[in-house]
Amino acid sequence: MCYSTRVIPFRLDFEPGIPIYEQVVYAAKRAVVSGQMRPGDTFPSVRELSRELKINPNTAHKVVLHLVSEGILEVRPGIGTLVAAPRVSAASERSRLVGRELEQLVVEALRLGLRLDDVAEALSDHWQKLNGASPRSKP
Repeated sequence: MCYSTRVIPFRLDFEPGIPIYEQVVYAAKRAVVSGQMRPGDTFPSVRELSRELKINPNTAHKVVLHLVSEGILEVRPGIGTLVAAPRVSAASERSRLVGRELEQLVVEALRLGLRLDDVAEALSDHWQKLNGASPRSKP
């Protein structure tokens, strides 16, 4: 099932075997880093997330709390939940934030027998795709 509505400003394809909470958090982060959602844009309320995505309100609340704790969203009383301006932090802290995901990527790549060059190329292609540039052409 794919969700993308007027209220939900990002695309979400529910995948079996992956917790819904993680999928919604990832979809929201992807929308922010790709520029689909920009700082100052309103983010759906817990009630709207729950209703539009047909998920438990507790799950929707957990998603919003997680995104607020990571500094991706901010709650402004009387205004609502907004996409936050990017935090400026030390390079080591920014690298630490993706450490777990990088470890998972490396473990999965090794399990599949991929070479470092293959992973680096795939990472570069995804980076360019999300950053608005077209992936480099392959020979």
